[in-house]
Amino acid sequence: MSPEEPELRDEQADQAGSAHRSRRWWIIAAVCLAAIAVYFFWVNPQRQSSREASKSPQVSVSVVALPAGTSDFSIYLTGLGSVTPLNTVTVKTRVDGQLMEVLYREGQLVKKGDILASIDPRPFKVQLTQAEGQMARDTALLQNARVDLERYQVLWQQDSISKQQLDTQVALVHQYEGNVKADQGQIDSAKLQLVYCEITAPVSGRLGLRLVDPGNIVHASDATGLVVVTQLQPITVIFSISEDYLPTVVEKMKVTPEMAVEAYDRDQKRKLATGSLLTVDNTIDPNTGTVKLKALFPNSGNQLFPNQFVNARLLVNILKDVIVVPAAAIQRGPKGTFVYIVKADHTAGVRAVSVSEIQEGEAAIKTGLAAGELVVVEGAERLREGSKVELRQDKGTQRKGV
Repeated sequence: MSPEEPELRDEQADQAGSAHRSRRWWIIAAVCLAAIAVYFFWVNPQRQSSREASKSPQVSVSVVALPAGTSDFSIYLTGLGSVTPLNTVTVKTRVDGQLMEVLYREGQLVKKGDILASIDPRPFKVQLTQAEGQMARDTALLQNARVDLERYQVLWQQDSISKQQLDTQVALVHQYEGNVKADQGQIDSAKLQLVYCEITAPVSGRLGLRLVDPGNIVHASDATGLVVVTQLQPITVIFSISEDYLPTVVEKMKVTPEMAVEAYDRDQKRKLATGSLLTVDNTIDPNTGTVKLKALFPNSGNQLFPNQFVNARLLVNILKDVIVVPAAAIQRGPKGTFVYIVKADHTAGVRAVSVSEIQEGEAAIKTGLAAGELVVVEGAERLREGSKVELRQDKGTQRKGV
């Protein structure tokens, strides 16, 4: 190898390194130019728009607000109940015979003592005639025995007959007296059977469907009766409440024996009737932890129907002159319950409140609010402390009494 070849390779290596360093600097320069371009054309405009947005006026939040009112607040205990009649009677015949006539309409309202049907009375009239004939015969024998007894008494005083004959006549008189009483019983029995031939309503109420048609032979021992009559006025509702509320109810009954009870439909929107608490069951159901209560309703308009499911509400207390707001205004957070109030400058403020009770979409406030303060009932989810608010009207959120 000649001495010129190593020098040639060194010169070529220096040229390659110089070219590599030149390309690297060009790449760095290109990256820097790209970063500068991104900053001026994207980041800086975004910051400027943010600053402009922060300088723009705050957008008002549209809300519905109602003033806090002052009123009496009723506290109820609610339980699912069933309408139960005081009396449900299956009307049956008390004598055997042919059903001659049905004098009622299905579903008719009847009063106690109204005639519902009649049984053929002719067999019992025959029995009455026989009993009256036997009575007449035995009465005549008794009268004759009494006349003989008077004669025997005179003869015995004259020592004309023995004492045994007199005693025998006395016994005969007693025998005929017993026969007459037995005959009277037969007459009374026949007359009673004739009374039973007219089947009457045992209680006032509504009749059910007819179970036996006229012409059939009916018996007192028949399992099915002629018709079922159910008493409707008054009527009761049996409902259950949690055993936790039992001490409250018992204590209230000592002060107010007839506690008010209201019956509502399934949806708890329509009040059906108003009554009073009748009694409390003597045991607690261990499976459900509830106790049964019975309420009595006049049911003058027949609003309640037997076996109807209702929602019973028992009035246990009335809070006098408390602050009342719609329940929709109550908000809950980590620090407890609060409401948004609307200040005079149309900004929202957070106010911590203590809620006493919530009933029927309204809340009784113990502390934290004054009467007349505006509380937000709709749109609170978009509010923060100091948010600008714009009041609007919404009839759907009007509070009762406002």
